[in-house]
Amino acid sequence: MLRLGPFAAAVARCQPAGPSLGPLCLAGSRGSFARSWLPAGNCGALSRQVRAAAGGEWVPVLKTPKGTRDHSPAQVALRDRLLSAVVSCFKRHGAAAIDTPALELREMLVGKYGEGSKLIYELQDQGGELLALRYDLTVPFARYLAMNKITNMKRYHVAKVYRRDNPATTRGRYREFYQCDFDIAGQFDPMIPDAECLKIVHEILSDLQLGDFVIKVNDRRILNGVFVVCGVPESKFIPACSTVDKLDKMPWEEVRSEMVGEKGLSPEAADRIGEYVQLRGGLDLIERLLQDPKLSQNKLAKEGLGDMKLLFEYLTLFGITEKISFDLSLARGLDYYTGVIFEAVLLQQDNEHKEELVNVGSVAGGGRYDGLVGMFDPKGRKVPCVGVSIGIERIFSILEQRLEASGEKLRTTETQVLVATPQKHLLAARLKLISELWDAGIKAEMLYKKDPKLLKQLQYCEDTGIPLAAIVGEQELADGVVKLRDVATRQEVDIPREKLIDEIRRRLEP
Repeated sequence: MLRLGPFAAAVARCQPAGPSLGPLCLAGSRGSFARSWLPAGNCGALSRQVRAAAGGEWVPVLKTPKGTRDHSPAQVALRDRLLSAVVSCFKRHGAAAIDTPALELREMLVGKYGEGSKLIYELQDQGGELLALRYDLTVPFARYLAMNKITNMKRYHVAKVYRRDNPATTRGRYREFYQCDFDIAGQFDPMIPDAECLKIVHEILSDLQLGDFVIKVNDRRILNGVFVVCGVPESKFIPACSTVDKLDKMPWEEVRSEMVGEKGLSPEAADRIGEYVQLRGGLDLIERLLQDPKLSQNKLAKEGLGDMKLLFEYLTLFGITEKISFDLSLARGLDYYTGVIFEAVLLQQDNEHKEELVNVGSVAGGGRYDGLVGMFDPKGRKVPCVGVSIGIERIFSILEQRLEASGEKLRTTETQVLVATPQKHLLAARLKLISELWDAGIKAEMLYKKDPKLLKQLQYCEDTGIPLAAIVGEQELADGVVKLRDVATRQEVDIPREKLIDEIRRRLEP
């Protein structure tokens, strides 16, 4: 017969009419019971009943907020390896790091993200200020430039941002996540900084060996020119942009339906837009559109196409055009983009059609935003900017799945040496030796037992990937040496105590 503990029994007595509790839940411990059964919506009402029935005790439901997660040491090690690769690329291109608060004044963020503004986490009045959690790292950067009157800067920023989005954790989509941004601010000759941003994306995705990818590029001026020649009112440019941006996830028929049914465009205008936004190619497409009788008459579109041609010339010099696609469906729904926009997506083979590649998700995006800094400057002074954001969470999910499939064990610490003893009553010898190693800057550990068995100490080295063991026993103390063991090969050699640190450093050299 199933026996209930006081907590489970109390909940069972308080349970409203409806489906019965499963026996596995009731048989569980107090913590697992709370985690597995108690629904979030009933916690408040149920807690009062259970607290009274179970002698005043209450166990909270243990979970992270929706769209967030804890990271284990192995996951943090993998993320740090990924961030290190990205940041080293940013540094290679001469960027300096900055940091800004996770909180911004609400008025700084609202109205900068198009339809994304509804996803901003707004906070209640805190000490006389209406605040919000930062939605991205671009708007805070523009605020930073305006506030400090900076007109020329190349920066990178790695930090968490927050979006009240519908999470899809299996695809690396969270409400709290990291962004890695690289931006160039300043007045420069056209398309040179823009080309470097695309080169950075190409370098990072190539270095990470994530598989085949394509970097889509477009220009908001070209897109706005398309809207003009297709008869779209200027007031509907941004809603139309947001809808066009869905073409990578929805077929044209559904996008057209949303344009007409939800955004209020005429069917004729939507059909004309469709003739353009389904085009993609390279320099040949740019040349063709420069000869287009309608687009060539539009000033904005002509400027955008001219810069796009120049951009492709620079990308040819960088040798990366085979991964670049001029794609008129790319819109990026953020309000602040003013010129070139781009997005990198990973590709994989279609299972049904082996020769075809399909989009498996965006892993980087960015563009030019020449007017954003001026929105914050009291005198409206503009600072041209272009930047890119690397989608770390999406990439992390891919690398995590790949690591799990390979069975590779990732080191979670950087310990270089384990200080060990083979006999009892040698704790003082271990403490003295490990202190010498720490003072010399060597990463060292020891087991926290007075008399651990040598086999257990060496097993710890193998389990955690520590490469060296410094063993000091009674004989070693008498001889003034330390036995240095290579954990991988199990070879041991006696090293004079005064030469130990130099020998460890020599062995650890890359």
